[in-house]
Amino acid sequence: MRKQKPKYKQIIDAAVRVIAENGYHKSQVSKIASEAGVADGTIYLYFKNKEDILVSVFKEKMGQFIEQIVQSTNKKHNAKEKLYTLIEMHFQQLANDHHLAIVTQLELRQSKKSLRLDINHVLKPYLTVIDRIVDEGIEEQLFRPDLNRPLVRQMIFGTLDEVVTNWVMKDQKYDLMNQVSSVHELIVNGISFKK
Repeated sequence: MRKQKPKYKQIIDAAVRVIAENGYHKSQVSKIASEAGVADGTIYLYFKNKEDILVSVFKEKMGQFIEQIVQSTNKKHNAKEKLYTLIEMHFQQLANDHHLAIVTQLELRQSKKSLRLDINHVLKPYLTVIDRIVDEGIEEQLFRPDLNRPLVRQMIFGTLDEVVTNWVMKDQKYDLMNQVSSVHELIVNGISFKK
């Protein structure tokens, strides 16, 4: 499998840097190869084309991230704590890697429809984690039982996504992690039983 090949991760990491700095459309495969320290032809041993590189970047980074989210949320005692952890980890991953933040929040949005569909497919396991947390919150009677689950999922993911996009658009001039508590409180207040 290509992920086990030694230069795969090198190319993925180089692609994140090159695409973040130059934009997807101006990022030639030769630039990515040069940044990765490999010959142009080596790229094609791992990827079909530049589009495949972008989808693979997202798959690789998102796959690792989802595993970490599942492990961390499983250690929490209830759905509110799990939701806080999910928000915190979502923001932390992108705050820690500004190149990845630029690629996921800006460059992926400018790609063509077929590529965006591939990326939506990669996102499904993450959305499933959100669904699971909401379902647990309903079972624990922390969240209202009448919630429209697909709408709540869109609201949670959309909020996190927009907060990070706004941070990227403002050139990351403020601490994204300072937003975690406020975002958590707003979401939880929206889906909890009214007091």
